[in-house]
Amino acid sequence: MHDSPVRSQETAGDRPPFEIEGQARPGRWLVTCDHASNAVPPWVGGGDLGLPAADMARHIAWDPGAAGVARELGRLLDAPCLLSGFSRLVIDPNRGEDDPTLLMRLYDGTVIPANRHAGAAERERRLDRLYRPYHTAYARLAAARADRAICAIHSFTPCLNGRAPRPWHVGVLHSPLDSRLALPLIERLRAEGDLCVGDNEPYSGHLPGDAIDRHALTHGRPNVLIEIRNDLIATAGAQAAWAARLAPLLGAVLADLRPADLRPTAR
Repeated sequence: MHDSPVRSQETAGDRPPFEIEGQARPGRWLVTCDHASNAVPPWVGGGDLGLPAADMARHIAWDPGAAGVARELGRLLDAPCLLSGFSRLVIDPNRGEDDPTLLMRLYDGTVIPANRHAGAAERERRLDRLYRPYHTAYARLAAARADRAICAIHSFTPCLNGRAPRPWHVGVLHSPLDSRLALPLIERLRAEGDLCVGDNEPYSGHLPGDAIDRHALTHGRPNVLIEIRNDLIATAGAQAAWAARLAPLLGAVLADLRPADLRPTAR
């Protein structure tokens, strides 16, 4: 029963807002997947954001493949794994509560019909029922060890509408406030010789109020955010292979931290 998933309490017909795999695992890492699901609760637009199924399967609704990588990585690192249970289009758990993109009305050229007229009351309802329970669980898992390190797993689309193709196979995102793990991980990934590795690509690694800022930077916890191009993790086998590739590298960069770096210093 060591690895039995723990799900948050749910009401009839609802998918829970988060899932924890391996809550009792003893590893120092906490593996997270903020955009693990494209599910829409039945109390949001009757379970439909007004988008066709093809759009809900795209990167605009979740991070395809990321959950499979995160689950396997947690298993390999013997670490707990936290996964969201709702679509980023319902409310984005990787944004601060005051972020204007918390509830998206337009994403990569697609209008989100159920969000167009969602006001403050609807935003608060989604915060209370989905976003805040997820972050409460996140905070509890992060605080379960004084020396916790956090690894967030995401995926990115090979090409946004109207933009140039993205060449990176994997990106390592980090804040200038804490690159203790990210920079050594980038070096190790590039040393493997067969990867195009982005340093804060395809996005900047610091967004005030996001999940890493809230649960890692604010508390001085070592952290890294890994973005994998989603066409490279489209199958369960590919997800397992990426987790197997990342696990020893993550173990090595954490083990290489100097003793002085092991003592978290809150921002």
